[in-house]
This record gives sequence, C-alpha cells and structure tokens, in this order.
Amino acid sequence: MSYNKKRNLMGYLYISPWIIGFLIFTLYPFAMTFIYSFCNYSITKSPVFIGLGNYITMFTKDMYFWPSLINTIKYVLMTVPLKLCFALFVAMILNIDIKGVNVFRTTYYLPSIFGGSVALSVIWKFLFMDNGIMNKFLSYFHIHGPSWLGNPHISLFTISLLSVWEFGSSMVIFLAALKQVPNELYEASMLDGASKIRRFFSITLPMISPVLLFNLVMQTINAFQEFTGPYVITGGGPMNSTYVYSMLIYDNAFRYFRMGYSSALSWILFLLILIVTVIIFKSSNTWVYYENGGR
Repeated sequence: MSYNKKRNLMGYLYISPWIIGFLIFTLYPFAMTFIYSFCNYSITKSPVFIGLGNYITMFTKDMYFWPSLINTIKYVLMTVPLKLCFALFVAMILNIDIKGVNVFRTTYYLPSIFGGSVALSVIWKFLFMDNGIMNKFLSYFHIHGPSWLGNPHISLFTISLLSVWEFGSSMVIFLAALKQVPNELYEASMLDGASKIRRFFSITLPMISPVLLFNLVMQTINAFQEFTGPYVITGGGPMNSTYVYSMLIYDNAFRYFRMGYSSALSWILFLLILIVTVIIFKSSNTWVYYENGGR
C-alpha cells in the first residue's frame, strides 16, 4: 500500500466515530421521521400508511397547531433581534482595552455555559414569579410589578428574556469580528469629522456584516427549536400563551405516543426553518459586505 493510501486510510479511521454517529443518530432518524410522517405509528404497533393524513389533520383539525406556530414565530421575532443587539452592545464594550477586560469577557460568557439548562429555567421561574425577586426589587421603589409569568400578554416576552440573557456565544463571535476591523478606517473617518454613530453605521456594521449574518442564522434556527424554557417555566401556560411548536411535537410524541403525527409536525418545522434560512441568505446580498465581493 502506497504512502498516500495509508495516510488517507488513517484519516478515515480517525473520523470514523463521527461518521458512524452521524449515520446512526442523525441521518437514520432524519430519514425515518419522513417515512413515519405518512404513517399512523404509536411505537407499540407497526406503522400503518395513511398518506397525507397527518398533514391534513394538523392543518385542519389540530386546535393547538396554529396557536403554537404563532407563539413560536412571536418568540423568534422577540428573541433574535434583542439577543443580537445585546450581544453586539456588550462586545463593543468589551472591545475597549481596559485593565482586567479578560475577566469581564469570561464573566459575560458564563450564562451561555449554563444556558438552556433545566436548572437555569427553574431559577428564572423563581426570579419572575408573582412574589419573586424581581417584583420584590420593584417594590422597594413602590412599583407594583406585573404577573410576569401569569399574564398571557407578557409571559412569552418574559421567557424570551431568558434566551436573550444567554448571549455569550454570539458576543464572543462579534468580539472576534470587531477586532478584525482595521483601525485605519476609524482614523481616516475621524479625520473627516465623522461622529461615533456615523462610524458605527458606515464602518463597524458593514465590516462585521458577514458575522452578523452567521449569528442571525444560527440564533434564528435555535429560537425556532426552543423547548426547555417554556416547558419548565410555564408548561405552555397561561392560556397556552407560551405553548411553542417544540412542545406540541414533544406532547404528541411522548405523552400521546403519536409518533407518526409528531414526525409530520417535525417536518413542517424543518421546512419552516429551511424557508426562513433561505430568505435570510437571499436578503444578505443587499446588506452583507464582503471585501472580496463574496467570491
């Protein structure tokens, strides 16, 4: 066996655990959910082919389908812009060279390490419950705090704040991009008398726009799949105001054992995320700047 063949074989052996894991735990379930989405399947019985029955049911008979989908879209629209703005704001602050800035960078990243966990969701629940820490803090200023989790008009927004708080990963990526912006551009703009706001919109945003696109796509995909926060904090209430689409998939799969129907719901979510992602990429031609013209 030649040297090149031995080297290629070693390479395949090194990556074989990932390939095997991908085939078994990702590609195979992905393909099977597509097949089961056309079946009446409950684990205990063999799948029965019913054609488009599951899809017709979800669009015409499922009373939770449209409300959960609307709640999910609202959650995405509230969470993603807030999270990206906050992450960029903190990244710009941490981009300033001050003493001990590395400590602040580590501290601000900590929420993302614990983010999405059940424990953190429980803490968030106690923080915003009617007699929680937030309302007690407001009472010191003689402000009667609202029912953050009991009011259907603000409960989804309260839960979205948990996701915004987990801004660390986006912030680190923004921070790396900010450090790549040439100082010569800022120096030249200052000589021309450009204000800080003008420099931000004319230099900073265009130069980091490829990273902004990356964060936008990743955070949008994550937001569409949100489950832990709404499930642990409110269980979908009050009045189903926080009942998101992932909870509908979970309930049908593991509470009612309607695996076929749950698979169909999962594929609708997949197609929705795919469409939104394609739209974002198509729109990026008008607002993302590449130094090499995108080649």
